[in-house]
Amino acid sequence: MRFPCLLGKNGRTHFKHEGDGKSPVGRWKLGQLYYRPDKMLHFRGGEPLKTTNGWCDAEGHRLYNRPVTLPFGASHEEMWRKDEAYDLICLTGHNQHPRVQGLGSAIFLHVWHLGATGTEGCVALKESDLRKLLARLRGKTYLAI
Repeated sequence: MRFPCLLGKNGRTHFKHEGDGKSPVGRWKLGQLYYRPDKMLHFRGGEPLKTTNGWCDAEGHRLYNRPVTLPFGASHEEMWRKDEAYDLICLTGHNQHPRVQGLGSAIFLHVWHLGATGTEGCVALKESDLRKLLARLRGKTYLAI
């Protein structure tokens, strides 16, 4: 399946680094789904986000590129956002196995929120397209950038 999408505000790269604003070129396994339970009913196969969900982006930290519980003392991304970007979100396998410090964290497939012109490195789809895609996920599904 192909959909129009929004990529990193600084384009794509074969050499992803933390904070470069680029989407990593490759084929990434799609993983756990999360959804905002205050904005949508249960999403099949998804886990409800909580206000305490975060993602560590602190280079050198032992939890780099891993989920964390807020409050969290090191640099992190809050998963419960004010905009709609993470109303529906899917983890990708970028820099997961093996995980290498500094090669990029929090690369997700998420909602293309109003007014966005680029991501920090994620891939964003219109919510309707993201719903169509996620409803068809089966076993080993990959995102190609």
